Amino acid sequence: MESILKSIKREKIPIKPAVVISNKPDAVGLKIAEKLGINIEIIESKGFKGTRWQYDKKVIATLTKYGVTPRNGLVCLAGFMRIISPEFVKKYKNRILNIHPALLPAFPGLDSQKQALDYGSKYSGCTVHFVDTGMDTGPIIIQSVVKIKENDTEESLSKRILKEEHRIYSKAVDLFARKKIKVSGRRTVIS
Repeated sequence: MESILKSIKREKIPIKPAVVISNKPDAVGLKIAEKLGINIEIIESKGFKGTRWQYDKKVIATLTKYGVTPRNGLVCLAGFMRIISPEFVKKYKNRILNIHPALLPAFPGLDSQKQALDYGSKYSGCTVHFVDTGMDTGPIIIQSVVKIKENDTEESLSKRILKEEHRIYSKAVDLFARKKIKVSGRRTVIS
């Protein structure tokens, strides 16, 4: 999140960050967003008694309050470790981005670096994709390859992948903001 916000300013990405929403009141990103002058909102999920869709309706109401609508908004997931309801995904179709620390479709879900190391992969990396109703299955926008070294650990591999995540997530936001991404079925075409 911090990397995206700083890239927007530094690289003059034509998009205006409206709000950072967290489901955890102690999230480090909230302090960073405040420091950068971005509105923050907390919608706690711990102890929430309703359905996933009822929770997501609160998120949508907050996004709408800040002008992030299904017609003109972009939602960037960054450390938001909740599965979004199908209703939310449908409402913001092709307007929700996520980053995953693997070369999708390989190693979706949690512990991607461990999965790649355990499998004996020679390469890993990261993927920015549109969110759909599956787990890390949306149309891929951009990927970056990271070579796995013989002595890599989860930590060392994660560190190298994170550098690439920061680079390509900002690039994907820029492509989106400049209307350079077209979705055709499962594929994206970058113009």
